[in-house]
Amino acid sequence: MITQFDENMVESVRRNSLDEDIRKFVPDEVFETIEEARDTIRFLMQCYDGNTGPFVYPVLLKNNENIGYVQAVPLEENCWEVGYSIAKNHTCHGYATEALSAFIPVIMKHLNISKIWGVCRRDNIASMKVLEKCFFVLQEKMIMNYHGNEHEVCKYLYSANVS
Repeated sequence: MITQFDENMVESVRRNSLDEDIRKFVPDEVFETIEEARDTIRFLMQCYDGNTGPFVYPVLLKNNENIGYVQAVPLEENCWEVGYSIAKNHTCHGYATEALSAFIPVIMKHLNISKIWGVCRRDNIASMKVLEKCFFVLQEKMIMNYHGNEHEVCKYLYSANVS
């Protein structure tokens, strides 16, 4: 299930952010303290009311356990990028693919866009597979600054007319 954040999710957001893959691939989304997680959730909740994003939504299992998130973040005017993360102890079950597949049409309609980017490090094989399963098409590989360090990244594009 994809839903909106609420402050009751603070501990699960903090805990999910501390796993090794988050630290490696999205270090700016690591929350060492409850206060950092709470401040971030409050900010993200405020973003739901606007149209500039970022739009970040928790991914819950049927038992309401928060296992990660999907997001759309603005890159520039009318240009958006998706992101997603599933906690390490829940990976390899298809949750990222399922969540992203459900999220893409809804967020694209909300943003009134026909294309959306997916960008990941070249060594994040799991993320590349998720994007490809969700019909993103590799556009280019390049070296760029990615979270403060130079890395080879893969830029994928999803177009609404792809099915």
